[in-house]
Amino acid sequence: MNVPARSEALVGTVDLRIPSEPEWVAVARLAVSAIANRLPFSVEEIEDVKLAVAEACTTCIQDSPGEHFIDITCDVAERSLRIRVRDHAFERSEAARPRAVAFSEGLGVFIIQALMDDVEYNVDPKSGTELVMTKRVGS
Repeated sequence: MNVPARSEALVGTVDLRIPSEPEWVAVARLAVSAIANRLPFSVEEIEDVKLAVAEACTTCIQDSPGEHFIDITCDVAERSLRIRVRDHAFERSEAARPRAVAFSEGLGVFIIQALMDDVEYNVDPKSGTELVMTKRVGS
């Protein structure tokens, strides 16, 4: 899944793991902001990326109480940034469907979709939630 948007050459990948606690969301925002600043994004685009990452992390924290960490992977291309936010909630299969519905209908995902160019998510009862979002320069 580490493929940049529109077949661009991958410039680099940055991985970050934060504790699944609200006070660590600011660290994720700052790290992603620093990465986004390496691309020719406008200030507004960088703010969009920061808010989308904060919403994704918050959604993981709310949907997975008691989890230990959130993984954030940033794939940097020449004109786009692809960010994968993943928790590792291991749930019983009977609990997965309500969680998937709640995640897909949540306000956080709606905000992320408004801020980012492409948004995909997957809720798997065995591996947790994965949200992949892409922002292209000038979009």
